[in-house]
Amino acid sequence: MLLAAILTIAAIDAPRAAETATPESAPGSAQSPSPPAEAAPSTLTPSEAAPSTSAPPLDAAPAAPGPAIPASAQTARKPKPKPAPVRETALSDDPTPALQPQTFFTTAKAADRYRQIVEAGGWPIVGVSLRPGAKGPAVSALRRRLAAEDDSVADTTKQKWDADLTAAVKRFQFRMGLKQTGVVAGATLRELDVPAETRFRQLDSTARRLTALEFAFGPRYIVVNIPSTAVDAVEDDRVTRRYAAIVGDLEHHSPELQAKVVAVNINPTWTVPASIVKNEIAPKMLKDPTYLKRSHIRVLNAHGEEIDPRSINWAGERAAQYTLRQDSGADNSLGSIRISMPNRYSVYMHDTPSRNLFANDYRFLSHGCVRVQGVVDLAAWLLDGASGPQMSKDEINEKIKSGAREEVRLTQHVPVAWVYMTGWASADGVVHFRDDVYHLDEVGDVAEQ
Repeated sequence: MLLAAILTIAAIDAPRAAETATPESAPGSAQSPSPPAEAAPSTLTPSEAAPSTSAPPLDAAPAAPGPAIPASAQTARKPKPKPAPVRETALSDDPTPALQPQTFFTTAKAADRYRQIVEAGGWPIVGVSLRPGAKGPAVSALRRRLAAEDDSVADTTKQKWDADLTAAVKRFQFRMGLKQTGVVAGATLRELDVPAETRFRQLDSTARRLTALEFAFGPRYIVVNIPSTAVDAVEDDRVTRRYAAIVGDLEHHSPELQAKVVAVNINPTWTVPASIVKNEIAPKMLKDPTYLKRSHIRVLNAHGEEIDPRSINWAGERAAQYTLRQDSGADNSLGSIRISMPNRYSVYMHDTPSRNLFANDYRFLSHGCVRVQGVVDLAAWLLDGASGPQMSKDEINEKIKSGAREEVRLTQHVPVAWVYMTGWASADGVVHFRDDVYHLDEVGDVAEQ
């Protein structure tokens, strides 16, 4: 992924505190939001969601006022609308789960195949954008490049683009998690020109990571492949629902883990860890004493009694000793749903008030937890009677609308795995790749030296 994408993202909706704290059971002054517009499980690129109009997130800074512009100048200088950014990633419609019991073996076998490709000299660089109708040596170079991984590409000398080449490009885009446009440009061209050595390392490193996986596969389980920024709800060895996800950023990686979903928290509260109070909240309170009130965060003393934030010296060390709790509601950093999955990292899956971020191609934006687009739909899948009490999506939304907090325990815990697979092969032998955003493949190489 482009580093520039990181630098241009101005608002990340939930701090690490929002993603590591446990919802409190004590009642508070809950808001009563209307049910969120949940996205249905999608096999396409997530559509743009409306920006949140709630209180600013913990890491949002107030915009600086600009100079006043006379009305006449405003009329005369209407800016032209900027074109929407190109969205090249897409959720796969493949019902094959990213992680299956045989994934280690198929990935290790694919790594051996790519080692042979490397030893044979790799593949050619395409280097230029191409599209249907193109002719010349660059087209034959594209054919040779695709044929190195795709046995369906037979004639590698042909210098004219045809329908078979379009189909081959789309197959490549599918394996890279990109929109299947059939055009070689942008992200597709960049992925084509990744060296064979890098692809081998991705497969080999993923296989090595999978050797440590001790996951209890069951008839129903959830998989988060972090590099794919996607969540698979798997039933009877098929993906029944796939959701776009927002995962940990470069400073706060989402960890690899295995756990079990034990409950769905509706309208959760959020308690801020002391480190975040010290490093993020306190500086904001020194600049804007109204921040906590606007964010619906209350301050509690050691006895659980609410106190006035203005009575605290936010520049002192004792500020971090107070309990800060954000009420449930539309402004809550966890959104309306939290999927409880106890683990040693204290992370989980949850909703978000800033659903517009799901439309980004680059979704490494969180502080460790996984935000799920369409999380109410995921909750309804968990509570469809097979693993928990029967509760429909409409019923969950009604509970959200009521503002009442509720923990719905599952009768059968559902296994969940967060994995970091930058290269893997599915059961049918199709090899997939995603960017090594955390640079864990490189770390693996260094550790072996």
